[in-house]
Amino acid sequence: MSTLNLGILAHVDAGKTSLTERLLYAAGAIDQIGSVDAGSTQTDSLALERRRGITIKSAVVSFVVDGVTVNLIDTPGHPDFIAEVERVLSVLDGAVLVISAVEGVQAQTRVLMRTLRRLRIPTLIFVNKIDRAGARQDDVLDAVREKLAPAIVAMGTADRLGTRDARATPFTAADGTFTAGLGELLAERSDAFLAAYLDDETVSYEALRKELAAQAQQALVHPVYFGSAITGAGVDPLIAGITELLPTDESDVDGPVSGTVFKVDRGPAGEKIAYVRMFSGTVRTRDRLELRGQEAKVTAISVFDQGAAVRGPSVGAGRIGLLWGLGDVRIGDAIGVPRAAGEHYFAPPTLETIVVPVRAADKGVLHVALAQLAEQDPLINLRQDEIRQEIGVSLYGEVQKEVIQATLADEFGLDVTFRETTTICLERPVGVGEAVEVIDKEPNPFLATVGLRVEPAPVGSGVAFRLGVELGSMPYAFFKAVEETVTETLRQGLHGWEIPDAVVTMTHAGYWARQSHAHGTFDKSMSSTAGDFRNLTPLVLTDALRRAGTRVEEPMHRFRLEVPADTLGAVLPALGRLRAVPHTPSVRGAAYVLEGDLPAAAVHELQQQLPALTRGEGVLESAFDHHQPVTGTVPSRSRTDLNPLNRREYLLRVLRRVPGRGTGDA
Repeated sequence: MSTLNLGILAHVDAGKTSLTERLLYAAGAIDQIGSVDAGSTQTDSLALERRRGITIKSAVVSFVVDGVTVNLIDTPGHPDFIAEVERVLSVLDGAVLVISAVEGVQAQTRVLMRTLRRLRIPTLIFVNKIDRAGARQDDVLDAVREKLAPAIVAMGTADRLGTRDARATPFTAADGTFTAGLGELLAERSDAFLAAYLDDETVSYEALRKELAAQAQQALVHPVYFGSAITGAGVDPLIAGITELLPTDESDVDGPVSGTVFKVDRGPAGEKIAYVRMFSGTVRTRDRLELRGQEAKVTAISVFDQGAAVRGPSVGAGRIGLLWGLGDVRIGDAIGVPRAAGEHYFAPPTLETIVVPVRAADKGVLHVALAQLAEQDPLINLRQDEIRQEIGVSLYGEVQKEVIQATLADEFGLDVTFRETTTICLERPVGVGEAVEVIDKEPNPFLATVGLRVEPAPVGSGVAFRLGVELGSMPYAFFKAVEETVTETLRQGLHGWEIPDAVVTMTHAGYWARQSHAHGTFDKSMSSTAGDFRNLTPLVLTDALRRAGTRVEEPMHRFRLEVPADTLGAVLPALGRLRAVPHTPSVRGAAYVLEGDLPAAAVHELQQQLPALTRGEGVLESAFDHHQPVTGTVPSRSRTDLNPLNRREYLLRVLRRVPGRGTGDA
């Protein structure tokens, strides 16, 4: 049986969870449709999801239609949980993007579709809520064509919009306008089809549908369906489109084992459960798998079948399975043969906050709890400040903060508060700096010679470590210790912010070989170890950074703001106070459209001010776009580890950590 791993994506409140329920019901996987408002849906299983009526964690359900097993993944719609969506994208065969017929194309809709197109994920578009007052058809199609993708084709028409009797009627071969428009659209994207189309103006309807399926499966065109998840209108044509127009997985179950962990959860007893998409081969209970060099035994497996996950002996290629027994598993781990490393599809979090337990005695438990949450969402980037005894987390927005607070209370019995949310900046070297410390020469207390040169690197290139000395000039383990320490040290630059892009070259290297006393006993105090290089490298690299200088940059959002024309005079000064840089306004009917750049730190404040400035009619769309140098007071971030900026303090702490000598073992 063929398998289709299908993602349901949307802006929050467009109705994707309701659509998931309707699809399960139509396929016979459930007997009764759940309600988001009543908290009775299949995929919103968390108590917090049921209370708030939003999807927070991705969830998998399954149904069978026309001989195809569809693993349907319902994803969060709120932008604060975009990381959950990112993890799902790497395992999809196709997607359905849900749009409200009332609100139309919204900010998150554009972000999602832009990413789906970039990854060439075949995508159908479902315009939901045609039964709601204010539902539109032509305007929404125009907006989809203008803002999401020009190559769309409406697969039917809707009438009685805005009423409970609203219905969607699919086009057929008898609809000449539809077939003619479809033929022209397909011919624009295929030279072979264009030639056939020009040679024979009466291309059969079957040939049109076959070419539509071929181009939809290559993400060249995007079919659009209208309907209502609540009433069921238009859902049957959508189901037919899912099986006809999206590609199914035909991977080899007997091939080499290859899969990806895209979600990690915990069971009632605290055991880890890994959600795995299999791309090739078969994993069976009691199989031993290698994870990052460590072997782990699969103790149990569940696969999705007709709704929920059920226990089974194995999970094969194309399927999604739950694996137990992988105690150290992490999101992104490869099962078997690794696939090409995935990129980040969305920007990382740009905000952070300190989590403070209401009861001081809960600090230890809080760290354990947050570490478990970080297993499920690595991008919260848990930061432990050993000096101040504080714990920081990264955020996409304020709603995510509320969810963390509620989760800690519900699942761990912890009451917490948060410090003020601050922006996550980064640092970049502005010049070239070099430093060196030589073994057995003051002020170097370590048995190592390390020289480093640091220089700027292109944005997005990462940290590159290069050797300007012969690889054979000292043991490889010492070079490796320097490289690893360089990467770790650059997580906190001169102002405490990460340096994501830099070229670091090792210009000097030296060590003392293993030495013994006359009676032959090895004397560690006379011989270099990897610990010497780990302890010395931060001091040398920090000196090199001081000489190079660093620049702090803050995250900037690209915004689009639509406001009533008569409110523009109030909006522009507010944007100025928030350090926004708007471009020239454009007129759209009775409204002005403003686009420009806005500091990420000011987005939340603008969202709060906008209703009063525009009588509640202003619409703001924003998404991270780039970093730019900070003007005015340069923000600093407190360091969470040994501080090489203060040499005396650093050496005292290192020497205190390892009695008798400031080095660790190799």
